[in-house]
Order: sequence, then structure tokens, then C-alpha cells
Amino acid sequence: MRDRRITAVLGPTNTGKTHLAVERMLGYGSGIMGFPLRLLARETYDRVVRLKGAGQVALITGEEKILPSGARYFICTVESMPLGRETAFLAVDEIQLAADPERGHVFTERLLRARGQDETMFLGAETIRPLIRKLVPEAEIVSRPRMSTLSYAGAKKITRLPPRSAVVAFSAAEVYATAELMRRQRGGTAVVLGALSPRTRNAQVGLFEAGEVDYLVATDAIGMGLNLGLDHVCFARLRKFDGRQSRRLTPQEVAQIAGRAGRHMADGTFGTTMELGGMEAELVEAVESHDFDPLTALTWRNSDLDFASPKALLRSLDRHPPKPELIRVRNAEDQQALAALSREGGPAALADRRDRVQLLWDVCQIPDFRKTLTDSHVRLLDQIYRHLLDGDRRLPDDFVAGQIDKLDRPEGDIDALVARIAHIRTWTFVTHRADWLDDAAHWQERTRRIEDRLSDALHERLTQRFVDKRTAVLVKRLGSGEKLLSAVKTNGEVVVEGEHVGQLEGFRFRLDASAEKQDRQALLAATRRALTEEIPLRIRRIEEDDDGSFRLTAEGRLLWREASLARLTPDVSVLRPKVEVERSEFLDGPARERLRQRLTSWLGRHLRNRLKPLLALEEAPLAGAARGLAYQLAEDLGCLPRTAVTTQLAALSKADRKALTELGVRLGAQSIFLPALLQPRRREICALLQGLRRQGRRLSCPTGDPVAFAPAEELDEADLRALGYRLFENAAGRLALRVDALERLAYAALKRGRAGPFASDTDLTRLVGGNPQDLAVVLPVLGYWTVDSDASRSFHSRPPKGGKRAAKAPKTRRDRSKATPKPARLDESPFAALAALKTGKSAR
Repeated sequence: MRDRRITAVLGPTNTGKTHLAVERMLGYGSGIMGFPLRLLARETYDRVVRLKGAGQVALITGEEKILPSGARYFICTVESMPLGRETAFLAVDEIQLAADPERGHVFTERLLRARGQDETMFLGAETIRPLIRKLVPEAEIVSRPRMSTLSYAGAKKITRLPPRSAVVAFSAAEVYATAELMRRQRGGTAVVLGALSPRTRNAQVGLFEAGEVDYLVATDAIGMGLNLGLDHVCFARLRKFDGRQSRRLTPQEVAQIAGRAGRHMADGTFGTTMELGGMEAELVEAVESHDFDPLTALTWRNSDLDFASPKALLRSLDRHPPKPELIRVRNAEDQQALAALSREGGPAALADRRDRVQLLWDVCQIPDFRKTLTDSHVRLLDQIYRHLLDGDRRLPDDFVAGQIDKLDRPEGDIDALVARIAHIRTWTFVTHRADWLDDAAHWQERTRRIEDRLSDALHERLTQRFVDKRTAVLVKRLGSGEKLLSAVKTNGEVVVEGEHVGQLEGFRFRLDASAEKQDRQALLAATRRALTEEIPLRIRRIEEDDDGSFRLTAEGRLLWREASLARLTPDVSVLRPKVEVERSEFLDGPARERLRQRLTSWLGRHLRNRLKPLLALEEAPLAGAARGLAYQLAEDLGCLPRTAVTTQLAALSKADRKALTELGVRLGAQSIFLPALLQPRRREICALLQGLRRQGRRLSCPTGDPVAFAPAEELDEADLRALGYRLFENAAGRLALRVDALERLAYAALKRGRAGPFASDTDLTRLVGGNPQDLAVVLPVLGYWTVDSDASRSFHSRPPKGGKRAAKAPKTRRDRSKATPKPARLDESPFAALAALKTGKSAR
């Protein structure tokens, strides 16, 4: 007895398993390899032929047989493996398909019974490892790592996928819709469906591999049998209909499809469409690490069949499996066909001998490539069986010709051609039962030619519908100077010869990112031609549009219907910035001026609406000191320190004070300000205007409307006053305190100080935003001494014995370096502030 070696080579996609098996087979004098798909079998057959010559290699599938008389190597689909032939080597690819509910029993049968004389090799995923251990304990299991890295790239818009990407959907309708979108946005895409014939599928893949298109839209048919130069696989759905129900893809299925990205040593990525959203972290981890739940059972069907009668055959097919790791196949197509033909009045009544029952079962093996198992397929099987019985086990030529001729029609749409190809493939299978036909070779050649003709027509329809052949023509016409049809849609999309070339945003044109580098100059020339007529129309629409279509951003940009048109720049008055129209090659001097006038008009109304109290103060009919104070308030955006305007305040008459109060000005003990400007929406405008004055720097406004906050280092006293805050800074910290809260704090501290030293309490703390430590930042600047003891901190309005007041904070960034500690003067004391509150005069 020979020592028969059994090896299971397991691992994810792109581990070189198939390459290894072919090399092992060719090291022997003979061998058989079984593949899950005709496409894979054909690809491997071509490869072995190149190495060994056509005379030594056979191809056996349900629809194609190439059998040289001296063949030593047999490349087959799993169902077609010639197990009665002994060879030194035998291999089965994708052995984990033994768990498949439809075809799994065939793979399980090969796992349990198919053996080479010297070596047997099973190739597949790690998920089948535990079951091989139990069912084939003598097998040596070898793990193979993936040769490249597969990583998750997140969710992307379909129209923003990188070149060399595949989008995966799970219905023909969804594949077609996605392909239409890719054609409009990316010039075209190849399409791969499970229903395509191998010839059509190869032709579509050829478009992708040759670089005629950079995208592929497919069903899960790409998960096996296609080795593509893909960089990225994008899932449009993570659910599929498996013939029985709609269900989520298993992690193993996701990995099988995603693994098409990155072949050999090239890394790949996978992700989802933005519409679907991202994948769960657990699924991503499983796919990236190739770590999946193991299979718990394999599909099995009894192979020791009883051909005594159709009923006996059905009973033997329903026999229970002998091991707990096996589950009986349910609803297999051939068994369903047998049950249908065994109904009363069916042809099974003619199967009254073992040989006739065997023939009936052979007829039931004819596949329905349309995957419908409708009455039409059952009727076809009925006809074939009756003709075989009547014709001495031969099909009449006129019957075969009549069935085949009606399919030889290459006209029609995509769906019609797909249906005809599926039907002719069924007849291709029938013609390879050479014992059923008088001239099998003739009919095999006839069905092959029809399938090729239909496949070529289908490839042409798919290319016409989903590949943009006019792109190349457009570039040629641009180069020749021919006149082009061009237009601009209402949404700003620029179209040349019916093709999207870019987007007009305001008066700036953005060329479509997918345009090839060498074609961009020509496309821009065509675009300029289109926009020459559009620009005057657009300016007129802007002039006539209502104010609601404009918007001012926090960065100082003016938008029209969300398209940027201009930016603000500083002018003599901070309240009246200039409008600078953005540069555009499509705008001449007069056009730019018309646009500037329209935007300036809108801006004036917008600022007046937002800064109404400040503009009303600036334009009020005041005189003398009141007029000067109003001017300073306007220029400082509504807030001044009282110490900066003591002269003007002293010169104010009672009538002046009344007029200012009626205009909303508050003459506080610490600040002169307009409370109405403290609203967040008005604060944002003031921040913008102050930023323009500071060389266009954007000021960081506090979120919401806080009483106090820790300001960024780049914000100085003037910046914070524009926001309605005062800056306090000393060794205890740095704080911005809102001016109205500062007035309340100063008054509250003053009242407490009259009674002697006081500690922080809830009311005081609330006035600085809730942090009691911030009182030590503000109160020393207001003239209070801070005294810390072991148990508490207190504040004094007069110097305690041996006590020192904290250093006074500089008022602006400019004079910080000059600030030195000094004792408080009498007129800086809280009581001087109280006098100012009572008399309305400066404490000095």
C-alpha cells in the first residue's frame, strides 16, 4: 500500500494556495484539480497548457470538454472531476464551500472520498480547519499568510472613489444604477454579474485590465474566479438574497470579496459607500486580521443511491448523515427537479426499470442557469427524458435544432441577452452528454458559437450603456478646434458636449478632478467658451436676487447661494469695511464693479441690522464731549475702559448723559459700553470687524455666552473689548470677564468691602463664571488686597498690616513689560469707584 499524503492548505485570499497546488501537481506524472467555477478552471487550464503543452492537459466542465488522447493533467469544475480515473495527485480548491447550502454536498463528497494515489490537497479558508480535523484526521494542515495587507479605508462617496476600485452590490438593478452613476461621473465602468457568461465576463474584465475604464461594478461574482488589479473594494450593501432569504453577509464572505483588492505583494483597501455608512469595528477587525468563526457543519448528501424506483431514489437522497458534523442538503435543484417529475402524470411513471431511473436522475442533473427552476425548465427536462426513452437514448436532431435555433438571436436589451445566454448554457451542458447525441461535436460547436455571439452582443450592450466612449472623441474635437456644444446648468454644473467637465462656484471654475492631466488644458479652453455667455447672465441674476440669497461668513467671505464671491478688507472706518471681489478670469473691470456695488449694498444693510445700536450712536446728532465719546465707542466697537475717557466723562453735561443713556450707552464704574452688543450674534460681527483691523486675523469667539473664560494668548485687551469682555491678568492667572458682569462684581465687592474684609461666596463666584480662584485674578486689579491664611482667603479694601496687594495687571499687551508692583493710591480704591457710581464722575 502506498503512503497517501493528505494536506489541507488553509488561509485567506492572496496566499498563493492555487499556485502551490499547480506546482505540486506538475511535480507528478498525472493529476486532477477541481475548481468551484468554470472560469477558474479555464484560467488554470490555460496556464498548465503553457507549461506542459495542449496534448497533455484536459479541461472538463459541465459546458466544455477538451480531452486529448494523451492527457495526463485534468483541470475541472468540482462536479465534473473524473473520480474513476486514478492519478498521482488530486486537489480541490475552495474546500470551505462544503458548507454551501446548494453545492456544498459535492465538495463534502470530494473531501471524504476523493484521493490521489500519492498526494491529495485541499485548498480553502481557515474556517474549515476544525471540521477537517474531525472528518479527515489523517490530514496535515498547513496555514498560509496573506502576501499583502488588507486594510479598512472607511466610507466614501461613490463618485470620489480612487481609480482601480470595484463597487460591490447584490442585485442586477443596483449594479446597473451604480454603473450609470459611474458613467456620468467617471466616464465609464466595467460590469460583472454572476449571470454573465465567462466570455462576457472576461471581456468586461478586459476593459478594466486594459485601462479603458478605471472602475468595476459587480455582484459578489468577483469574490471567486477573478484575479484583478484592484486597489480598493467598496461595498454598496452588506446584505444579499441567498435564494431563500435576505441576510447579512458573514465576515468570511466580506473578506472573500474584499480580498480581491491588493494582489500578490500589493496592499489593498476595502470600505463602504457613504450611503451605506461605515462598517462595525468588529467586522473590520475580523476582515483585517482574517479571524472568523469556524464552520460548525458541512452539507452532505447520500451518494449510495437506490435506483429501484423514483420513490426509492428520493428516499435515498433524504437519508440522514452518518456524523454530527454533517447536515443533509435541502432543496437541491436536481432533487427538486426529480420531485417535480415524479408527480402524478409525470415522466417518472415511465421509469419502471433501474436503468430508466438512472437516466431520469441524469436528466435531473441538467442545470437551470437561469436559476428559476420554473415550470418551463421542468417541462424541458420532461421533453428531454421522453425523447431519450423514445429514441434509444438519443435526442432527435430536429428537437435539438428547434430548441437551439430560437436562442440564436443577438438582438435585444441586456436582460434579454442574459436570459438567452443562460438558456444556451443549459443546452451547451446537454450537448456535452455525448451519449445522448448522434453528432455531439457538431452540436457542441453550434452551441459554443451561439453562446459566443450572444456574449459578444451582451458585452457590446454593456459597454454602450456603461462606458463613455465620447470622452476620447471630445478630447480629439477640442484639439482639432471644432465647435463644441457647451452650457452651464442652473446648479453651476458646466457641460461640454453633454459631458460634465466641472463646476462654476460663483465666478471661479473648478475642473472635474477626474479629468486626465493631459486633457485639462483643452477642457479649460472649452469651458471658457461656455462661460463667456454665462457670466453676464450670472451677474444680472445676482443683481436681481433677494437679500436672503447672500451670507457673510465668520472668515469675512461674502457668499451668494453658498458660492464665494468676495471678501472683506479693512477701510478707514472699522464699521464700513471694503468689499473686494474675488479674482476671476471671467470678470472684466465693469463686471467686477457691478458685482462690488451689489455686494456693498447688501453688506451695508446686513451690518446695520446686526450693529443697529452702534450705528445709531455713531450717527446720532450729538455735540461736544458726547460726540467725541460716541465716536470713540464706535471705533472701539462698543466698549471702552472708563480710565481711557475720564476727560470726556468729566465734560459731559446732564443732557449729554441723558442722550447717551437713551442711545443705549451705559456709563459704568469700570467700562463704558452698549449692553445690546453683548448678544452672541452681534459679538460675532464685532469679532469679524476687529479681526479685519488686525490684518485679517480671525478672532476666536467664546462658545455660547459665558460670563468669563480663559482667553487665548493671541487675544489682547482691545480684541476682548470688541467681544464685550475686559482682560485681567496677574500672577494668579489670566481671565476675560464680560463687561456687564464686571460692573456687577465691582459693585458687589464694594458693598462687602465697606463692612471690612470679606471672603468669596456663591454670588461673587457666579459673577466670575463659577470658579472662586478667578476672584484672585480680578479683585486685586479693582483695588483689593488678597490675604491667604491656612484655612481661607479674604479680600481687603484697605491694606492689612504687613499685607501687600497683588501687582496690578497691565491693561494692554503693549504695556505689560512696563508693569511693576506698586501700592494702591487712594483714588484707585474701591471707595473712589463708589464715588464715581454716585456722582457719575471719574474717580480721578
